[in-house]
Amino acid sequence: MKPGYPVIAMFVGVFAFSAAIAGEDARQLVKLPEMMQQHMMANMRDHLAAINEILAHMAKDELDKAADVAENRLGMSSLKSHGAGHMSRFMPEGMRQAGTGMHRAASRFSLKAQEGELLPAYRALSDITSACVACHSGYRIK
Repeated sequence: MKPGYPVIAMFVGVFAFSAAIAGEDARQLVKLPEMMQQHMMANMRDHLAAINEILAHMAKDELDKAADVAENRLGMSSLKSHGAGHMSRFMPEGMRQAGTGMHRAASRFSLKAQEGELLPAYRALSDITSACVACHSGYRIK
């Protein structure tokens, strides 16, 4: 991810949280056909499950397994299986950038985890979740 991206994600998250406290949802509404909405939600649930698997592997010091999950379920290698090319046409530019950033961060994490050092891998993992936070803080679907 670009330097400063986690800071931007944190700012967007704080803004969205403040708006939520005020009782309004300031996130941009992205309208999708019902089938695409369901597909996107299934993808996001799988992304969350993949992050959970990655954390479980990292807790067992199985960085090679964490790397495999990251690349195959979240990384650039996963784009075709997620239908990313078809889905991205319906997304506003910022949402598309956050998604692409998450997939790139997952591939970078995979490479970092393959190096076998736990702390740098955790740092790389936060780039993945920062992209998720930025997207979920800025956009909602219907």
